[in-house]
Parts: sequence; structure tokens; C-alpha cells
Amino acid sequence: MPSKADVKAWKAQLVAQAEQQILKLTDSDQFKQYLNTLAKFHQYSARNIDLIYAQNPQATQVAGFKQWQTDFNRTVNKGAKAIRIAAPIIKKLTPADQKRLDTTDERAIVGYRYLPIFDVAQTSGDPVLSAKDFVKENLADHQNVTSLYNAFKDYLNQQTDLQVSEAPLAKLNGAKGYFQPSTNKIVIGGDEPDNALKLKTLYHEYAHSQLHGLKAAFKDRPRAYQETQAEAVAYVAMQNIGVDTSNYSLGYVATWAKDKAVIHSALSEIQQVSNKVIELSDGLTKQLGLQEAPKEPEHDLKKRSAQELNQSYQGLQQKVQQAISSQQKAQFKNQLNDVHQEISDRTQKQLQDFVRQNPNITQPRQDEQQQIKR
Repeated sequence: MPSKADVKAWKAQLVAQAEQQILKLTDSDQFKQYLNTLAKFHQYSARNIDLIYAQNPQATQVAGFKQWQTDFNRTVNKGAKAIRIAAPIIKKLTPADQKRLDTTDERAIVGYRYLPIFDVAQTSGDPVLSAKDFVKENLADHQNVTSLYNAFKDYLNQQTDLQVSEAPLAKLNGAKGYFQPSTNKIVIGGDEPDNALKLKTLYHEYAHSQLHGLKAAFKDRPRAYQETQAEAVAYVAMQNIGVDTSNYSLGYVATWAKDKAVIHSALSEIQQVSNKVIELSDGLTKQLGLQEAPKEPEHDLKKRSAQELNQSYQGLQQKVQQAISSQQKAQFKNQLNDVHQEISDRTQKQLQDFVRQNPNITQPRQDEQQQIKR
């Protein structure tokens, strides 16, 4: 049994390992890899994102050992090495504790424990369905990218104090867009032919408005620092919806100071705005119907083996039970009905073929059928 000192040293080593990885982010490719992690795990704290990245930069979806079994019908592969994340230990406060801590809160965080989780690549079982897969499928159509761009632009104009407009690229002095802090205006190159680039530019300028506006806490960051932050947020936002923008520059990350506190502060700022952009985008893609699961073509079902059909049927039954929204539940039910119909059709065909091949077998008379039913 490890001593308290051993556990403390192990925890410190985990955090130190994460910090060392972050300190190496002056390399553009490594920075891009970190941003990929951020896009995948935006619901985690900055500390846990660092820990996940440090231990497994390729991780795409993580869950605990039992959660993989109960929620996804998958099992963790034998010998898989767990990723450790920090989970708060919450204690119910006694009146004496409240007085000592000078608080009226009934509960408080008294420490952290490190829980084991596993990446989906370390598991086997039913396919993991993600709403982002549907978004990516739908956003392959540039018309849908344009719809999301317009929806995001309308949201900013109608629901925030920002004003977003468009202007010809020829008037933007070589830029794709800009944010003007003094007027709180965003201008985007309206005649940009690449719709994905227009959307990324809007994300970029929105990040400037949140991080570097007149009232923002980080408005005095150096210009190169600001551009890197805004580009990072845009990259994360586009990764989240499944649109590849790897051909767009992430800026010069090497301009960042190599001080731990500065880097962690910068990454924390990126995460805060990235979370906000991701939540907005997810809400808008749902409104636009871009998170609808693509229906499986009938011919694909006909090509599947009986075993594959049975596995699909069982998997879809579970997804119907686990679906969060009524829309998602209805989509899975439709797919389940299609698979059920294909199984039924095959069974009927097999019975008919059997009857044709065995003409000597007589079918029960009508009165016998009624007697069986009774």
C-alpha cells in the first residue's frame, strides 16, 4: 500500500508532466495537437485537459471503466493503461467547519483524487455514435457551412452588443476580416469564396472581441499573442464541428513567453472563449437541423450479413434507451425500424424459399391455425 508521501509525489509528477508538455508548445505542430485535445474535451477543466494531453495526446473520447460498459456497451481492452484525471473531493460542512472557513456553503471541496479513465481507442464493442459525426457529415455540404455562418452572424447581431457586417475583400487591405474595439464591430470579407474560411474568420474575430475588447481583461496582450489566441479559438471551434482547417495558419506560437504562469494563463483564456464558441455553435447546429443522424441507405442494409444486422439491431435498441433528446430518440427508432424490417423481410424470404424447396411439407389448415392461436 503506497504511503501518503508516495501518493503526493505521484500526483505532483502527473501535474509536472502536464506542465512540461505545455511548455513544449512553442512548436506549431504540438500546439495544433493540444488544440485538437481542447476541442475534444472542452467540458473538462483546464487542469484535466492538460493531464489528458500529457498522458495521451491522441485521445478522442474518454470515460470510466464501468461507464464504457453501461453507457456504451464497450469493454476496456486487457492491459490498457488508464489516463488519470483530477476529481474534487466534496465534503459536507459542519457548523464548526462553516465558522472556521467563514462560509455559509453547505459543501466545499477539501481535496482532489485522481480517477482512471480510458480512451475509446482502448475499448472494444458497439460503435460510439457522436453528434459531431452528424454535424461533420452535414457540413461537408458548403451550403450548410454558409447556413451556420449566417446563423452565427445573426446571433451576434441580435443577441449581443457586437455588430457584424460584411465588406468586399478589396477594402480590407489583404485581411479576411477584422474586429474594431472602439466601435465593437466585426467586419468580414463578404466575397470570400471559401465558405469554411469565412466561418473560421468570424470565429477568429469573435475571439478577439471576447479576449481583446476595450473591457476585456487581456486587451493589452502583444499583437502576435492576440493573433495566436484568436486563431487558436477559431481552430478549436472548426475542429468541434468537424471541418478541417489544418491548411490555415495557426500563427507564430513561438512568440509566447516560456514562463509557466504566462502559458497556463494564455491556454486558460483560449479555453474559456473556446467553450463559449463551442456551446454557441452546438446550439446553432441543432437549430439548423445539422445534428440529424444520416439515415442508413436501404441498399447498405441489404449488403449486411445476418450477424451484422443483429448487432445493429441490438446497438440501436441501446441507443434509443440512451438518447437524451426526443429528436435523437426518434431518429434512432427510425433506423431501428429499418433494420427490423430488413430482418423480417429476410426471414420471410427464407421461409418462402424453404417451402419451395420442400413441396412435400404441407401448411396447416385454417382450423388448425385457429386452434393453435387459441
